[in-house]
Formats: sequence, structure tokens, C-alpha cells
Amino acid sequence: MLALGIDPGTAICGYGVVRLDGSALKPVDFGAVLTSPASSTADRLLEVHRGIEKVIQQYKPDVMGIEQLFFNKNVRTAMAVGQARGVVLLAAAAAGLPVLEPTPLQVKQSVVGYGKATKDQVTYMVQRLLALREAPRPDDVADALAVAVCTLHTYNLRNWQESGL
Repeated sequence: MLALGIDPGTAICGYGVVRLDGSALKPVDFGAVLTSPASSTADRLLEVHRGIEKVIQQYKPDVMGIEQLFFNKNVRTAMAVGQARGVVLLAAAAAGLPVLEPTPLQVKQSVVGYGKATKDQVTYMVQRLLALREAPRPDDVADALAVAVCTLHTYNLRNWQESGL
């Protein structure tokens, strides 16, 4: 099973493609769609949409996970993340891709085992779980890989429960 994890943003939209083979997690690809602050909001969102659309077309994941928007005191940041989430969800819907939307707490619990883990702890565990030589950077990429891992765990559990086993 192949999952695409997304950490949405208009400046940096992290993505991670992870395969689950039996019980082994394998990194397939990861990176970020970067946009220029000199570009208009509309152009930046189009760039994010096209970048994620390209990843979906290239890898044809079975499921996509995108972190739910958490309450943010900075309204501008929350709006920008919400807009980026929208264009990413549009790309998934256009591809007929099922989407899971775990909360930040669920992602941290899935990867670290503790819902209030720090960004450094999440990055460390992602590096270990995926046997990466170096920590994925920037943090948005590590977060996207964590979302992919959480999505694989959650999606498999749901399918297992629905099968009645």
C-alpha cells in the first residue's frame, strides 16, 4: 500500500510518499513544493496544486493523508494553510484519491507514541522508522512523512476492522 502524506502550506507544502510492505515502512519520495513570496496568492496556490497533482500522477498512491488544520492564533497563517489544504484536497478529489485527515495529535501518537511530542521528536522518529540516513528537512517534509506513516496505520486499521477479522 502506498500513502501520500501532506503538510500543507503556501510557502512550503511538504509531501512524503511511503510504502507499507507487510509491516515494513519504505520511503519512496519526499520533498516540498516551494513558492515565491513575490508571487500572488493565486499563483502560489496554483503552484502548490500543480506540484501535488504531479506527485499524485507520478506515484498513484492508494490513499492521501493531510493534517487537519489546528487552531492557530495567527489568522493569516491559518488562512494560508486553509487555502493550501483546499487546493491539495482538490487535487486528491480530481484523482479520485481517498483522503484521511488526522489531527496533529493523532500523527504524533502514531509516529512517536505521545500526542504532545515536539517537532524534533517527530523528525527523529520519522528518520528511524523510515531508515533515513539524514533527518528530512525542512520540518514540513518530516511532518508530511509522519502524516503518511499515520495514514498507512489508520487506513490499514480501518480496512482490517471493516473486513470483520
